[in-house]
Amino acid sequence: MAKSRILVIGATGNLGYHLAKASLDYGHTTVALVRESAFSHPEKSLKLETLSNAGAKLLKGSLQHLSSIIEAVEQVDVVICAIPAKQVLDQKLLIRAIKQAGCIKRFIPSEFGVNPDKVQISDLDYNFYSRKSEIRRAIESENIPYTYIACNFFTSFLLPSLVQLGHKTPPMDRVKIYGDGNTKAVFVKESDVAAFTISTVDDPRTLNKVLYLRPPGNVFSMNELVEIWETKIMKKLEKVYIPEEQLLKDIQETPYPNNMEMVFTYSAFIRGDHTYFDIKSSGGLEGTELYPHVRYTTVGEYLDTRL
Repeated sequence: MAKSRILVIGATGNLGYHLAKASLDYGHTTVALVRESAFSHPEKSLKLETLSNAGAKLLKGSLQHLSSIIEAVEQVDVVICAIPAKQVLDQKLLIRAIKQAGCIKRFIPSEFGVNPDKVQISDLDYNFYSRKSEIRRAIESENIPYTYIACNFFTSFLLPSLVQLGHKTPPMDRVKIYGDGNTKAVFVKESDVAAFTISTVDDPRTLNKVLYLRPPGNVFSMNELVEIWETKIMKKLEKVYIPEEQLLKDIQETPYPNNMEMVFTYSAFIRGDHTYFDIKSSGGLEGTELYPHVRYTTVGEYLDTRL
C-alpha cells in the first residue's frame, strides 16, 4: 500500500520540525504549510532549507487564511498540526478546511502533551487543557478521522533541571522534591515523539484512538529521578520535600504565566495526571507496544547529556 502524503503545520517549531523530518525519513511525501514571515527568520529559514533539501514541499500560507489551508490540505491524505498550545484554537479554521476538502483520512491535532480529557487540574490551568478538549470535540462533531497523541512531557521541559523550578541545570548539592516524591511522570524526547507519531498515520489500529507514550525507561517519580542523578554524579544530594499545600500556595501567589511550570509540576508529580489511569481500560493504545521498532532515548540516556 502506498504511504500517505502528509501535511505538517508548524514545521519550523520545536516538535513540528522533527515531525516533518520523520515524515521524510519514513518515506512519506511531505508538505509543510509555512507562514511568509518564517522565510526571513534566520533559524526558521535554516530549518526550511534543510527540509526542502530533504524533499519537502513548502507552501506559503497560514491558519488564518482558509484558501491557503484548503490548497495545502487538498494535496495530502494526512494532516498533522504542531502549533504552540497558546494558538491551539486557531485549528478551528483548519477543521473547516479538512471537512470542506473531504480527502483527509487522518488528522493529528496539536496536542502532544497530557491527555486533556484526563487532567485533574482544570481549576488551575487557565484553560490550557480545555482549549485542547474543545478542538477534540470539534473534530469529533465533524466526523473527521483522527489520532490523538498523548506523549506527556518532552525531555526538554523540566527534565534539564531535574524539575528544579526556575533553574536550567540539574542540582549538585540540594534538590527540591514535590509532594512525597513517589508519583510518576513521563518524559519523551521530541524526535522520538515524532517517530511514534509518523508510525500511526497508516496504521488502522490507531484510527480514532488516543496513542499514549509511556516508554518503560521514561516513567519515573521525582525520588527515582534524583536517585538516577545521584548515581551519575556519584554524590548524595540534600533533599527538601515541598508539600502539596506549599506548591498550591506558590501557584496562587505567582502571576500567570510565570506559574505554569508549577502548575504542570503539580499536575504530573502530585496529581499523577500522566499515569493515574490504565491505558488499555481507558480505550487507548501505548506506542512502545505498537511500535517496538522505534528506538527511543531513555531518561537515563538524556541525563547523561546533563553531566
